[in-house]
Amino acid sequence: MLHDNNNTNGVYDFSQQIDRKGTSCVKHDMMNRDFGRNDLLAMWVADMDFATPDFIMEAIKQRCEHNVLGYTYAGKEYYQAVMWWLKRHYNIDADKEELHYVPGIVAGIAFAIQAFTREGDKIMITTPVYPPFIHLPHNNNRTLVESPLYIKDGRFCINFDDLKEKVKGCKMFILSNPHNPGGTIWSNDELRQIAEICHQNNCMVISDEIHADLNLHSQHANTFSTVSDIAKEISITFIAPSKTFNIPGLASSVAYIPNETLRKQYFNYIDGYELANGNVFAYVGATAAFSKQGEKWLEQLKLYILENIKALKTFFDTKMPKIRYMIPEASYLVWLDFSGYGLTHQEVKDRLINKAGVALNDGTDFGGKDYECCFRINIGCPLSTLQQGLEKIYTAFEL
Repeated sequence: MLHDNNNTNGVYDFSQQIDRKGTSCVKHDMMNRDFGRNDLLAMWVADMDFATPDFIMEAIKQRCEHNVLGYTYAGKEYYQAVMWWLKRHYNIDADKEELHYVPGIVAGIAFAIQAFTREGDKIMITTPVYPPFIHLPHNNNRTLVESPLYIKDGRFCINFDDLKEKVKGCKMFILSNPHNPGGTIWSNDELRQIAEICHQNNCMVISDEIHADLNLHSQHANTFSTVSDIAKEISITFIAPSKTFNIPGLASSVAYIPNETLRKQYFNYIDGYELANGNVFAYVGATAAFSKQGEKWLEQLKLYILENIKALKTFFDTKMPKIRYMIPEASYLVWLDFSGYGLTHQEVKDRLINKAGVALNDGTDFGGKDYECCFRINIGCPLSTLQQGLEKIYTAFEL
């Protein structure tokens, strides 16, 4: 049953339970495909179990009051909303000509691979990382180059010596900024170093900034294009309201390309193949999201996520100290390391699925065997759901 998420006082209730089963929901209805069972507590796919904001739903409902859902395009209001959000939150003065709707960031990156590289070309990533960054180069017959991250002071860090060597000959570097799965917000200095290294090696940067709005500790996530003139000239930035406002089903994302040469090449490719025409609800939903109402909702969301993080930290510190965890600086995703239990990766996985009854993302999907015994948990859910999941994990490993 779907719940009405309208409110009259601007205060949102993130604690309500919403049954999403039976809605063709990947997170719940496709669980059997990945886990062999459909009765697990879903804490894997990176969408939240919170109601989509009322003002977005209302905008869609109002559009539905018109009886024709015909061909549509990204209009003036859509671009004004995107430009306002970029300026207000990231101090980016974007022109309409520098922006283009894309039907999802993964699709946008795939288009960039096709537009700027050829079969066999080298594409760099840092691992562990969002699995499509691994799959897309392989699926397009490119050569994947991996530079492993390391952990220091509870965050992922870039091995710049390794990066400098491996980036040689690479045509493209796909950057997760902020980082997924770790939630690390790369510093301005780290981003400037990436820009310098890539510029020296004629390697363009694709910056996926889908989690940037979800910075949790007052600081803004650092958008790649703003850290230096070089970064601005060698990059394509992708943003989206999908993670922030829990509307990934609308498939609404934006490419920002300040460099005219890169912009023309990319836009010519996606327009030439008619790859980036949105549906009516993609534009309507994004326009409503990138608004002052969106800001108010987002602030409340982040406070709720912080409370969930606090609950997770307290639980593991007091009841499961063998688990090492990485507190995200941005996002609602937490990287967990179960290696302290001395079990094999398969044994940990089996306990999570068949004893705890919890579905988490497998760490090896983010970069292979180096991340055995690691899993990613999605805490973008009511606190009661998180507490239930943590207790299930406790029972499977401690009792």
